[in-house]
Amino acid sequence: MRHPPGPIPNSTADRASMRETLHTAAGLLLRVKSRHPEVTRRAGFVWLRSHASLISEIFDCDPFAEADLRLRSHACDHHCDSFSTEANSMTRSSVVLCATVAASLLSAGAQKPAWEPAPGHITLPLWPNGAPGARANAREEVDTTKPTDRLIAGRPIIRLGNVSVPTITLYEPKSGKTGQGPAVVVFPGGGYQILAIDLEGTEVCDWLNSIGVTCLLVKYRVPNTGPYPKSAAALEDAQRALGLVRQHAGEWGIDPNHVGVLGFSAGAHLAAALSTHFDKRLYDPVDAADQFSCRPDFAVIVYPGYLALAEQNMATNPEIKPTAQTPPTFIVQAEDDPVHVENATNYFLQLKAAKVPAELHIYAEGGHGYGLRRTNLPVTTWPDAVATWLHTIGVLFNSGGVSIQPR
Repeated sequence: MRHPPGPIPNSTADRASMRETLHTAAGLLLRVKSRHPEVTRRAGFVWLRSHASLISEIFDCDPFAEADLRLRSHACDHHCDSFSTEANSMTRSSVVLCATVAASLLSAGAQKPAWEPAPGHITLPLWPNGAPGARANAREEVDTTKPTDRLIAGRPIIRLGNVSVPTITLYEPKSGKTGQGPAVVVFPGGGYQILAIDLEGTEVCDWLNSIGVTCLLVKYRVPNTGPYPKSAAALEDAQRALGLVRQHAGEWGIDPNHVGVLGFSAGAHLAAALSTHFDKRLYDPVDAADQFSCRPDFAVIVYPGYLALAEQNMATNPEIKPTAQTPPTFIVQAEDDPVHVENATNYFLQLKAAKVPAELHIYAEGGHGYGLRRTNLPVTTWPDAVATWLHTIGVLFNSGGVSIQPR
């Protein structure tokens, strides 16, 4: 696939055309990569070398340097901050894609994640130089799902284990979004042992996109990474994710003052922990992203765990202490949840005592771990209630540009 780079384009139109050509060539190489990794690795070197000056000129960044940075985490990160005025008029995702492709091609022999987002989404590693306390020989990421696992609404789920390279993936609404809009950072559940990455991740992002909300899916570290303070790893990932979202808010079309969190089960605990542990990072600052606030502007807590301590007669978790600065919160759980409905009721009463606006929905039946998959049980309509609540608190607006305000 080696082609002469040709002259550097001068006009904006020529540059845009060349950018699309680079994307197409990179895409072809990536599609071949999984079947012929060694051939693709060599082709990647050739492609990157032959187009290096062109990429550097168009995007004002060094693709080899970018690839090297990404190879440290086997993914793409947020570097390459220097843009020319003309490049700024383009989408920054072009730089991210080219650098990600370069890293991906040159790392064809690297360990492959067990789950990757569908093509067309920007994915960044949370930590450009590796997560705090990362082990040198981490176990390989795997899908731990077994044929005998329980189906949810008649369908299987992906249970992702051994996540040692945490990432954040951008899911943008396909239509109806203009300017800067709200975003929700999603934390799948799994008892801090695995991540239900589709049931409580990608499917959530699809729904959020359908109501005009940008979704950021966090693949945080597991296993044994929480609850805090048993381990700080997952909460570190969550704090880091919020800073990255606000750092990239401009290029991703996000209102930095309308960045919320949504979590399920252990991920719901993580959302509550972040809602009450945002004033100080649990890790040493890495880069400019850590200068941005990691406080969520609102939170959605779905069938939470670890907020009531079963071994202490359902006492509230002393590590979760809402204050007046804790964001407005929506909570939903079923009364027959084996993880115990007191996780929801205790947290709601804590929020109420701290005078934090909160909305609590308790349903008679539903159990645990249903995600957004609809059944005949009313609890599975909770996304409709969340959408209404987002209008109530002024995050979403109707077609006339007016939010539904409380009376």
